[in-house]
Amino acid sequence: MSRFELGTDGPMVVLTGVDGSRTSLRAAAYAAGLARRQGSRLVVVYVAGAGAMGGLAGLAPGSAAAIAVSAREYGEQLRQQAYESAKLMNMPPFEFLTAEGDPYNEITRIAKEVRADTVVIGASESAGHRLVGSLAVRLVRAGLWPVTVVP
Repeated sequence: MSRFELGTDGPMVVLTGVDGSRTSLRAAAYAAGLARRQGSRLVVVYVAGAGAMGGLAGLAPGSAAAIAVSAREYGEQLRQQAYESAKLMNMPPFEFLTAEGDPYNEITRIAKEVRADTVVIGASESAGHRLVGSLAVRLVRAGLWPVTVVP
C-alpha cells in the first residue's frame, strides 16, 4: 500500500522577503542559491511596511500619499536590482511580488498563497526589535514553515 505524500525531498517554493537592508539582500542571495540548487521556484517579496505607510495622520495633507508613492518606487527599484543581479549571475527565473501593509501579515499571506515550503528572511538590524520582536522571530514563532534567518 503506497501512501500519498504532499511535497518532495526539498522545498518546491522558496519565499524570501527584501526591504533593501544588508541582511535582506544577503537573505535573498541565500534563497536564490537554495532555489537554484534545489530546482525550486523562488518568490521574492517586498512589503511597503506599515512604518512607511501607516501612522501618518499628523502629517501635512498629501504627505502620506507622497510617502506611499515613494515606497512603491523603492519597491520598483528593488525589483529592477533583483532582475539585473539575476541576469548577471545566470539565475533561473523568479517572481518578484510587492504588497503594502504589515510585513508579517503580508509575507504570511503571500507564503500561504504561493504554498511556500520555506521562508528565508534577513535578521533585523534594529536594536528596538530585541524588545518588541523582529519579523524573523514572529515568523519562526508562527511555526507555519521552516524559517531560515540570515545574519
